[in-house]
Amino acid sequence: MLSVDVLLAVCLGYVALLFVIAFVVDRRTRRKPIAWLQSPVIYTLSISVYCTAWTFYGAVGSAARNGLEFVTIYLGPTLVFIGWWWLLRKLVRIGRAHRVTSIADLISSRYGKSSGLAVLVTAIVVTATTPYIALQLQSLTRSYQVIDTNADGSTTAFWIAAGMALFTILFGTRNLDANERHHGVVAAIAFEAVIKLVALITVGLFVTYGVANGLSDVFADVDVEALGGDDIFGPRWVVLIFLSATAIICLPRQFQVTVVENIDEGHLKTASWLFPLYLLGICIFIMPIALVGMKTMPEGANPDLYVLTIPLANQHYELTLLAFLGGFSAATSMVIVAAIAVSTMVSNHIVMPVILRVIASDRAVSGDVRDLLLTSRRFSIVLVLGLGYLYFWLSGGSGALAAIGLIAFVGVAQFLPSLIGGLFWRGATRVGAITGLLVGFALWAYTLFLPSFEGQFLLSMSVLNDGPWGIAALRPHALFGLQGLDPLVHAVVWSVGLNALVFLIVSTLTNADVVERLQAGQFVDVYRTGDDKSSRVATTSAGAEDLYILAQRILGADPARRLFYDLARSQGMTGDLPRPTDAVIARLERELSGSIGAASAYAMVQRITGRQTVGMTELIDIADETQQLIETSRQLAEKSEELERTAEELRSVNERLRSLDAQKDDFVSQVSHELRTPMTSIRSFSEILMDADDISSDDRTRFVSIIHEESRRLTSLLDELLDMSRLETGAEDLPLAPVDVSDAVVTALDAVMGMTRKAGVVVDSELDGSAPLVSANGDRLRQVLMNILSNAVKYNDAKDPTIHVRTVVTDDAVWIDVIDNGGGVTREDAAVVFEKFARGSRASRDRGAGLGLPICRAIMRAMGGDVTVEFAGDDTSFFRVRLVPSDATAMVRQVAGD
Repeated sequence: MLSVDVLLAVCLGYVALLFVIAFVVDRRTRRKPIAWLQSPVIYTLSISVYCTAWTFYGAVGSAARNGLEFVTIYLGPTLVFIGWWWLLRKLVRIGRAHRVTSIADLISSRYGKSSGLAVLVTAIVVTATTPYIALQLQSLTRSYQVIDTNADGSTTAFWIAAGMALFTILFGTRNLDANERHHGVVAAIAFEAVIKLVALITVGLFVTYGVANGLSDVFADVDVEALGGDDIFGPRWVVLIFLSATAIICLPRQFQVTVVENIDEGHLKTASWLFPLYLLGICIFIMPIALVGMKTMPEGANPDLYVLTIPLANQHYELTLLAFLGGFSAATSMVIVAAIAVSTMVSNHIVMPVILRVIASDRAVSGDVRDLLLTSRRFSIVLVLGLGYLYFWLSGGSGALAAIGLIAFVGVAQFLPSLIGGLFWRGATRVGAITGLLVGFALWAYTLFLPSFEGQFLLSMSVLNDGPWGIAALRPHALFGLQGLDPLVHAVVWSVGLNALVFLIVSTLTNADVVERLQAGQFVDVYRTGDDKSSRVATTSAGAEDLYILAQRILGADPARRLFYDLARSQGMTGDLPRPTDAVIARLERELSGSIGAASAYAMVQRITGRQTVGMTELIDIADETQQLIETSRQLAEKSEELERTAEELRSVNERLRSLDAQKDDFVSQVSHELRTPMTSIRSFSEILMDADDISSDDRTRFVSIIHEESRRLTSLLDELLDMSRLETGAEDLPLAPVDVSDAVVTALDAVMGMTRKAGVVVDSELDGSAPLVSANGDRLRQVLMNILSNAVKYNDAKDPTIHVRTVVTDDAVWIDVIDNGGGVTREDAAVVFEKFARGSRASRDRGAGLGLPICRAIMRAMGGDVTVEFAGDDTSFFRVRLVPSDATAMVRQVAGD
C-alpha cells in the first residue's frame, strides 16, 4: 500500500530537486550562458507547459465521456505550430523589438501604450486564469484523495494552494530580470515536461500490455464509430479546435514561454515540428487508458483519475507514485508559469502605477522600486492562487476537468481579435480594442463563466433557467433566442463573434492618435522597421526610448539602429540601448541636424530630454510631419521614375511611327515602281503602233500581245493591292465554315498538277485522315495552298525536284507543311518574305510583285490561323500553314464522348 508519508516525502523531494535545478541554472546563466540550456529542445519542452493536469488527467476522462473529442485539444496547437508558425515568429520578433513582458504589455503597447487597455487585459487575464488555477487544485486534490481517502477536499486544496504560492514565489520572484526572462524556471519546466511525458507513456504501456493483452484486446468489443461521438467534425469540434489554437497563442503562460522567454527566433523552426511530436506522445495512450479503465474499473469510478487508479488497483505502487508525480508536474508547471505571467501583469500595470503616483519622485529612481516590484509580484501570486482556491470552493470542486479548462480557453480567446488585428491591420484603434474586449468579456462572463458556479455565485438557478426577471431571451445558455447549441459553442459565438465585430466596426469609425499610428507601423511592419536584436525599445529608461523613437522617425529604422548600436558599444552595452548621457545626446543632435537642420535638431533633442516643456505627442507630430515629407519625396521620386519610363515609351512609339512613315514611303515607292514598269511598257508599244506606219503584221501582233500581257499584269497587281488592303483593314469579312483539310490539299494539288508535270516535279502527300474539320474559307485556303505550291515549283532547282505535303494534328491546331528539296528559304530571307514587295534572294527570275506571301499571311490571320517559315534540325526550311479546329468538331467530339 502506498502510504501518505511516502507520497509527501517524494513530493517534497521532487520540489526540492526542481528548486535546485532552477537555482543552479540561474546562477550559472548569470555568469555565462549555458549552450544546451538555451537550445531549441529546451525551448520546445518549456512550451509543453500547455499540457497541464487537464491534459494528464482530464484528457482520459474526456475520452471516456466523449470519445475522440479530446483530440481537438491537441489539433489546434498542432495546426498553429505547423501551419501558422509565421504568426508566432512575428509575435516573437515584436516581443524582442519592444521588450514585451506579457500579453497585456504587447496589446497595450500596440494601441498607443494605453495604460487603461493594459489594466483591462490584466483584469480579463486574472478572471480567465482563475478557473484554470482551480482546475489544477481540483486535479491535485482528487489525486491526493485517491491515496489518502480520509482527506478533506477543501482543506487539501487550501494547503496545496498555499504550497504552490510559496513554491511559485521562490521560483519566480527571487530577483528581477531586465528582460523578464527566467532561465531557471524554463529549465525546471523542461525537466517537468520530460517527467509527465515519461509518466503518461509508462502508464499507457502498462495499461495496454500489462492490464490488457495489447491493442487488439483494448479495442475488442469497442464500437469504433461511437468513439467519435455524434458531433465529430461538427460545430463543437470546430469550436474546440479554434479554442485550443487560440489558447496556444493567448494563454498568459503560453505567451510567457513562447514569446517572452524566447532567446532565439530560430528556435521556432524546431518547435514547429518537435512540439506537435511531443503532443503526439502525450495523447497516444489516452484512448487505450480510457477504454481499459471503462472495462476494468468499478462502476462509478472517476474516469479523470484512471491514470492513477488503474495502477493503484493493480497494486503497482511505484507506477502509481510515478503517475502522481506526472500529474503533480503538469499542475505545478502550469501554476508556476501562469502565476509568474499574471503577477507580472498585475504588478506592472495595476500595482506599480498606483505606487509610483504616491511615492516621491526621488524614490522612483532608487533601489526601493525593485523591492516594491518584487513585493507586488509576490502579493499578486498569492492573489491569483487565492482566487483559484475561491473558485474551487464556490464551485464545490464539481464538474469534469475538461469543462473547467474550456471556460478559461474561451476567456483568453477574447484577446484574439485585438491581437491579430493589431499585428496585421494599421486601422485597428485603441477604442475599437477596448470596446471589443469589454463586449466579449461581458458576454463570456454571462454565458459561460458565471453559469459554471451553478447558481452559487451572482446568477441564481432561476436566472440560469428562466433568464433575469423571467425574460427567456436573456437566458445565459439561450441568449436572444439562440437555442439548441452546445453551451460552449453558444458562448464562443456570442462572445468572440461580437467581440470581433465590435472591434472592426468601432476601429473603422474611430481614428488613432499619433502614438497609436507610430506603434501600428512598428508592429505591422516589424520586419521592415526593425529586427529582433538591435531594434529594442528600452523599458528601463524612458529617455533612451524616446530618443530612439525620435531617431527612427527622422533618420529611418536602419540608420537609427546603426547609430544606437554604435552608441551602446561605446558604453560597453552591446545589444542594449545606450544610457542617455550628454555625449549620446550631442551625437544624436549632430546626426539629426543633417536631416532637419541644426536649429530644429537642437530644439527637438532639448525638448525630448526634458530641458524644454513640450510634450512627447507634439514631438511625435513633428517627427510624423518630417516622415511625411520624406514619404512625399519618395513618392515624387517614384513619380519621376514613372514619368521617365513614360517618356521612354513615348520615344519608342515615336521611333516606331518614324519607322512606319519610312515604310509607308518605301511602300509608295515600290508601288510606283511596280506600276510604272508595265505602264511604261504599254505606253512605249502603244506609241510605236500609233506613230509607225511601216510595222509588219508580225511585229504588230507581237506588240499588241506585249501590251495585253502588261495590261494583265497591271490588273493583277491592282487586284492584289486591293485584296491586301481589304484583308489588313478588316474590310473583307471572310465567311468561315468547317472545311476538310485533306480535301483542300487534294484540290490545291490538282490545280497545280499541270505546273508540276511541266516542271518535272514529283509530288507526294501524307495526309492524316483523322484530322478534324477546321474553321476556314475554302476558296481562300486553296488560294493560299496554290500560292505556296507554285512557289515550291518555281524555286525548286534540285536535280530531281520533289514536293512533300503533310498534315499534322496537335491539341489545338492542324498544320499543313509544304516541304521541297530545292534549298528552301534562308534564315535571312525568312525574316522579310512576308513583307510587301519583298522577294527572296533567289527570286530574280520571277516577275511577281512580291505580294503573294503577304496576302497569304493576311488571309490566314483573317481565318484565325497563320503561315510561317519553319526550320528543321539541319537548317532545311519549309512553309507551315496553321489552322484552328472548328466548333463543329468540338461538338461532334462532345457528343461522341457522351
